[in-house]
Amino acid sequence: MKSHTSENIAHTLEQLAQERAGSDALIVPRSGSVSKITFHELDQNANRLAEGLRRTGMSKGDRILVMVPSGIDFIALTFALFKLGAIPVLIDPGLGRRNVLNCIATAQPRGMIAVSLAHAARKVFPKAFRSVEWNVTVGRRWFWGGATLRQIRQPRSHEDFQSARVEPDDPAAILFTSGSTGPPKGVLYTHRMFYQQVELLRRLFHIEQGEMDLPTFPLFALFGVALGMTCVIPDMDPTRPAAVDPEKIIAPIKEYKITNSFGSPALWNTVSKYCLEKQVQLPTFKRILMAGAPVPGDLLERFDHILPPDALIHTPYGATEALPVASISHREILDKTWQQTCEGKGTCVGKAVDGLTLKIIQITDEAIDEWNDSLEVTQGTIGEVVVQGPWVTRRYFNLEDATRLAKIRDGENFWHRMGDVGYLDEENRLWFCGRKSHRVRTATGTLFTIPCEAIFNTHPKVKRSALVGVGPPGQQTPIIIIEANGSINEEAITAELLSLGASYTITQPIRRVLYHPSFPVDIRHNAKINREQLAHWARSAQGEL
Repeated sequence: MKSHTSENIAHTLEQLAQERAGSDALIVPRSGSVSKITFHELDQNANRLAEGLRRTGMSKGDRILVMVPSGIDFIALTFALFKLGAIPVLIDPGLGRRNVLNCIATAQPRGMIAVSLAHAARKVFPKAFRSVEWNVTVGRRWFWGGATLRQIRQPRSHEDFQSARVEPDDPAAILFTSGSTGPPKGVLYTHRMFYQQVELLRRLFHIEQGEMDLPTFPLFALFGVALGMTCVIPDMDPTRPAAVDPEKIIAPIKEYKITNSFGSPALWNTVSKYCLEKQVQLPTFKRILMAGAPVPGDLLERFDHILPPDALIHTPYGATEALPVASISHREILDKTWQQTCEGKGTCVGKAVDGLTLKIIQITDEAIDEWNDSLEVTQGTIGEVVVQGPWVTRRYFNLEDATRLAKIRDGENFWHRMGDVGYLDEENRLWFCGRKSHRVRTATGTLFTIPCEAIFNTHPKVKRSALVGVGPPGQQTPIIIIEANGSINEEAITAELLSLGASYTITQPIRRVLYHPSFPVDIRHNAKINREQLAHWARSAQGEL
């Protein structure tokens, strides 16, 4: 059935159920078996679930914690909650137990739809779940009561189910940030924001209905379905993309003639190396989206030997709070900007997307309550990145202090502070220079991570590097930490690295080198380096310098 109003993001599925009724919405290949569901079946499934959830007591405005693996049930349940006007709370299970429990306690969900293991955790850690009134178990229910998904799905009057009437700015979902530079924060999405993002992604990347999509991050399966693509859910652990089995990515790409895929640089690094080693070609791709961390040029270059000549790799820049902000293709990077990146100019992430305004302001760690044009810095000056646009989220949920630090009022509008530093060049392209919290403040000036690290990364024995500071801000000692390629002579490599650093003005202050066996990285993309953890390790390794 059609919804009362098109403002409910669930209306995208309802439209597709008519326009692409018999086409597959989701395909889930697992261990020799394949599950499929058409757009019509998915919409009917979501209707049935929405009606069943309503019978349990869930209703419009209720926050519902969803802890279900990526697949048909996850997508159907999420759209069912949209139809109800309820607010799914989505937390990456890879954030770690403490972070996940803190996220749940912050979100204060009224209901919970989860696999058995999550329900068992609810009984072991009741404090975080004390707001939960209704429980639905996906899988086997043990001693905790509540309904099962099978019971919820029992057909009754779902044929006449109508999606809840919502306003454009009504809450649609709470998505938690990765917590790569601090505690994860719940980002409040509205129905309008989801609509804006879907249409923007369609226009920006020229995505067409009927394409075949391979989303390697669960949230992007939701976007893929809303865009009218058939989403093939790969057999992988989405919390460990770097450890993916390349065959389980390549096999569905070939079998289903995948044209589009989103994944982290860590995943595509693993897959591309395998493709080159085994001489595997992926000729059906139109585009690959890589995001989550800066994408190195050598990774992009590999795909010239793997993808068809007209296929593009896009490296969109953004965050959970504002996605996307900017984008650039791999051809522009390799042909025009990568050499400058290697010389310490930062990573070019392209121009701001249409409909979004991006500015660079003076760097401060303090809250900025009101916008003032004097905050802006001149072109080419490194500062803090701020953005304004219709799909930029307005606040964090139940975190007023974090909201105040991240937002700047500007009349009826506001600016979101990305927490990143960078600059705009003469073509109005954004050059990313790292996280604001990672900058190293010495007695003689400030060093930024991405430009400095890029210089050391050009050494053939460096797999990757991380700049950290030890000591109080303003008096920090800069240290470059190296994860090496294979076994090395540390004394000889240190001399070479210091000589390399001395040849560039921005890295001349770096006179200390440490070696770490394996960098800690973020859970979500396995690509963002945890520099806070490395800084703590450096203090322990060197003593308080």
